[in-house]
Amino acid sequence: MKILIVDDHVLIRDAVQGVLKELAATATLMDAADGRQAMSLIESNPDLDLILLDIGLPDRDGLTMLAELRQHRPEIAVVVLSATNDRASVNRALDLGAMGFIPKNAQREVMLRALQLVMSGNIYIPPEALARDNMLPGSRAKPTGADPSRPSQIGTELTDRQFDVLALMMKGKSNKVICRMLNLAEQTVKNHVTAILKALNATNRTEAVITASAMGLGARKPPE
Repeated sequence: MKILIVDDHVLIRDAVQGVLKELAATATLMDAADGRQAMSLIESNPDLDLILLDIGLPDRDGLTMLAELRQHRPEIAVVVLSATNDRASVNRALDLGAMGFIPKNAQREVMLRALQLVMSGNIYIPPEALARDNMLPGSRAKPTGADPSRPSQIGTELTDRQFDVLALMMKGKSNKVICRMLNLAEQTVKNHVTAILKALNATNRTEAVITASAMGLGARKPPE
């Protein structure tokens, strides 16, 4: 496994390397202090598996770099490192295809669990962000007949197949990939996604993933 850490603070790079050595002792770890160095390493290492990317780089915007990576190197998982975990930053990173969002002030144990989750193919969202009322789209209005004190009721509105689609959405899979994995027509997957958004009172996939994570719906094992 080959991992690149992109951050302009050497203490952050050292801390993340220490956590990664616990998770993957045999992994090849590289680091870069800015976007230019990072892009050079990315170009010379076509077999990169994971990038931990600071969004506040000194020479360029990290989110812009994330967007470029998702377009040109979609096979590489990217996790955002940030000094903040506000709604706008989390949503933007996930919208652009990040597999996780880790605050820089996270404790070592938290970072360890976050990276374990991402390296197993799941999306990590900081729990403190999920805990904020204004972070959840459901705070605007609850679905008709839903009991706000029992979020698990949402599950009764989804079919087993829609749960399968949701589980894959929470792993960052696109509609086309979901089509192949579940052997479904693209329009069928779109219909399922629409039903999921409605059930979760979400306006887009990112909000659906955030809400589903807050409700603990990610515990369901996605289809192979």
